[in-house]
Amino acid sequence: MSQQETAAVISGRSIGIFRLKTLISALELEIKGMTKRGDSAYKILKRELHCKGSKQGVLNYANEVLASVKSW
Repeated sequence: MSQQETAAVISGRSIGIFRLKTLISALELEIKGMTKRGDSAYKILKRELHCKGSKQGVLNYANEVLASVKSW
C-alpha cells in the first residue's frame, strides 16, 4: 500500500477568505485561553475589520463578514 499525498493551492480571492477563516479560528482559541507571541488575532481582526468590542463581539462580526463574502 502506498500513501497518496494531496495538496491544495490557494490563490486569488481565496487567499483573503482563507486568511479570514484562519484568524477566526485563532480568535476562537484565544477566547478559550490560548496565548501566543506577537499580535493577537483579536487585535488583527479589530484593525482590519474596523470594529470595536469584546472578543466574542469581534468573533461574531468576523463570522458575519465571512458569510457575506462567501455568498458573493
